[in-house]
Amino acid sequence: MSRTAILWSLFALQAICCAYFLMDITWDLLWPGFYNRWAESDVIEALVTLALFLGLVFTGNELRSLLGRQTELEDQIRIASGAFSEVLEARFHDWSLTAAEREVAILAIKGFSIAEMADLRDTKQGTIKAQCASVYRKADVAGRLQLLSIFLDDLIADDLVSTGQPRSAQG
Repeated sequence: MSRTAILWSLFALQAICCAYFLMDITWDLLWPGFYNRWAESDVIEALVTLALFLGLVFTGNELRSLLGRQTELEDQIRIASGAFSEVLEARFHDWSLTAAEREVAILAIKGFSIAEMADLRDTKQGTIKAQCASVYRKADVAGRLQLLSIFLDDLIADDLVSTGQPRSAQG
């Protein structure tokens, strides 16, 4: 079960409890029956209802905040994904890769094996090996990991590597 579903479930449970206690207090105040209108149990129920109501407000606010943060993070991922695509295209253009070499380079970066790439592209493994070798030669790298590191270097700020600390800790 997702965190959002759990939070909504807790929110619903608190709302049901709050409604129950409000109904019980209303019933006790309008038709006190055998009990004193301000009996100890009613005061306790009122305090519990107040606590549940405050919890309901807090949970609702927290849920709204978390959902807003989730939306922000999803937007950042989309932006980063777009930035990565732009970096890929710029590098591929600089290296003068053919369309087939671009496809093979992307599959290699994604971590597909030679056999998987051959199956996906409906070609022979020897052709894929030759295309990979051409990509590595044009990119001036020794293999797949160095190819990937070129793109990671473009996306990661140098100051993260030099100090080993997150940007916020650098002062």
